[in-house]
Amino acid sequence: MHSLFPPRIPAKSASARLMMPVRCLLALALLALPTWLAAREAGGEMQLPVIGPAPPFTLTSQDGKPVALADLRGKAVAVTFIYTACPDVCPLLTQKMVDVQDELGAEFGAKIAFVSISLDPEHDTPEVLKDYAQFWGAKTGWVFLTGSPEAVRDVTRRYGVFFAKKEDGSVDHTQLTTLVDAEGQIRVQYLGARFDPEEFRRDLMSLVDKE
Repeated sequence: MHSLFPPRIPAKSASARLMMPVRCLLALALLALPTWLAAREAGGEMQLPVIGPAPPFTLTSQDGKPVALADLRGKAVAVTFIYTACPDVCPLLTQKMVDVQDELGAEFGAKIAFVSISLDPEHDTPEVLKDYAQFWGAKTGWVFLTGSPEAVRDVTRRYGVFFAKKEDGSVDHTQLTTLVDAEGQIRVQYLGARFDPEEFRRDLMSLVDKE
C-alpha cells in the first residue's frame, strides 16, 4: 500500500536544506545569540533569553476547528512550518519532533504543545493534515494548522518565514522552529532542521513549570 506522504527519513542519514534565508530572520537569531550562549556556558539551570512576544494567530486544525496561539497559553509551544508533500526537510523535521514528542512522555500535551503550520494551504486541507498527523503518529497536543493563503502568508511574514510555491507544486521555504513560553514570549529559534533533538527537548523542558 503506497503512502500519500513522503517516506520517513532516518535522522542519521538525511541531510537538510535551508532555502533562501531571510535577512531579518538571521538578524533576529543573531541578536539573541550572545545571551543564549551565555546561558549555555553558565552551567546549572539554563535560562533562555526572552526575544519578544510571539505574534498571535488563529488558523484551522486537522480537526476542522479554529486554534489560536492564545489557546495554548500556559504551555511551552514549538511552532514550525511544513507542507505535507515536502520531499526532504519537512519529513526530517517532523520525524525529529515525533522522537522528542515520544521522549517527553506525560509532559507532552499537558505542559508542552507542538504546532505545525502548512505552507501549502490550498492542498493541505484539514482532512489531508489529519491523515498526515496519523501517518506520523502525532499525539494529542500536536496540532497541524491550515487556513486561507492570505492568513497563512500573514503568519509566515510575522514569524520571518519565506515561502514561494513553484510551478511544479513544490514549495521553496525557510525552515524555522520557534519556542514560545507559557506567557507567550519567544525564547529561542532554530534555523533549519539539523538542530540537536536533545538540546531541543532540554530547551522545551526548561520552559515547563516545575511545580
